[in-house]
Amino acid sequence: MVSHLTLAVLLFAGTALVGAKRIIGGEDTTIEEYPYIVQVETYRDWENLWRLGCGANILTTRWLMSAAHCFAGWNYRPDFRRIRAGTTIKNTGGSVHYVDYAINHPEYTVATRYDGDINVVRLLTPLVYTPVIQKATIVPQDYILPDNVPVVHAGWGHTTQGGSTSRILQHVEMYSINTELCRQRYLRLRETITDNMICAGLLDVGGRDACQGDSGGPLYAGGSENRVIVGVVAWGHGCANETYPGVSTRVASYTNWVRENAR
Repeated sequence: MVSHLTLAVLLFAGTALVGAKRIIGGEDTTIEEYPYIVQVETYRDWENLWRLGCGANILTTRWLMSAAHCFAGWNYRPDFRRIRAGTTIKNTGGSVHYVDYAINHPEYTVATRYDGDINVVRLLTPLVYTPVIQKATIVPQDYILPDNVPVVHAGWGHTTQGGSTSRILQHVEMYSINTELCRQRYLRLRETITDNMICAGLLDVGGRDACQGDSGGPLYAGGSENRVIVGVVAWGHGCANETYPGVSTRVASYTNWVRENAR
């Protein structure tokens, strides 16, 4: 884990993704660039098949970090979740590991509908580190992400709102948005932005965001050489909306909890 001072320097070292096309608004990438991310596959018993449901982040060979809402709901069962690590392609290749259990944060949905949307997930069988399966770095407890710094989403989620998930891992760069400004925007929808959330996007422009299927995946800061997970994809009003940016769980609010439970 990096120091607060080091991270502050790294945050301003981010470089734009070259040739980004108009995740949403992103471009193809490879697992070699993001070996810290895995796919979370959900078993659909009515179809008798596994489909991409969310993303997650490698903490250790046994533990992942994801979004609580990916491991909750009326039909959630641990044996209906598995992860696929070490592959660029959705639902293909890599290594598959089934879920033992998940620990959702105890404050999930308590204060507001979307607060505390973070968890840790234990695998039944351990990952094996390789060049395409690597431990992620998470932000220190209570670190404050500056406004207007480059941040990056990665995942296999929808590439258009209401569209289809991506066969190939995507990434997209945008910027962190002032929390109070984001809070005022979402008040128009009677939704609450808490200090445990990070808003990111292209405010009043739109076109770049995470979307369905990217939940639980990373929001990185620090540039391509020093990626640090500062957020976990959580929710938003649609995808890539110009008025209402995407919202991630602020990992720095929960770093100590994550470290205490993922061991």
